[in-house]
Amino acid sequence: MRMKSIYICLILAVLLIGCAAPPVAEMDSAREAVFRAENDPNAVQYAGSTLARARDSLRRMQDEADSKRYDAAKTHAADAIAAAEKAIADGRAGALRAGGETDNIITTLRTEIVDTERNVNGARYSNLALDFDSLDRRIVDAHNTTDQAEADQSAGRFDQAMDRARVVRSDLADINQTVAGAASTRKK
Repeated sequence: MRMKSIYICLILAVLLIGCAAPPVAEMDSAREAVFRAENDPNAVQYAGSTLARARDSLRRMQDEADSKRYDAAKTHAADAIAAAEKAIADGRAGALRAGGETDNIITTLRTEIVDTERNVNGARYSNLALDFDSLDRRIVDAHNTTDQAEADQSAGRFDQAMDRARVVRSDLADINQTVAGAASTRKK
């Protein structure tokens, strides 16, 4: 009788192990974590590879669950959650870094615009052969575009702010080169 009880217990244990349930709570948590990361603009922009790792873990989790390998599915669910949380944290850090870089470039642009205005005014007082109306319009455009870059930066659109700042910096360099070229032609 005792041996029969042991066999019955073993059979029940095997059946219970074979009928293990999928880790539904863990899988739902993984899906929610990846969804949050996918909808976090900073994670998408600044942590794309980490977000891709989270998606891959989520896909593997589902594959393992479909194959009834629930322990592996649970492991991949945990990996997906960790990667999604890391993507959000990395995105936040990336946005802070981009914000700081944008702030620095915009601050230096204001100084560069003032320096360029001085160069143009010096050329004007030196009666250099330049189209000062055109140069003045370009400087006004530089001020306006820098204002737009500041607005982009304030709104968290750091890429657009950097693009505008690069355009301004390039135009200022061109204006200064034009003034320098006119000055060197006059000295000859």
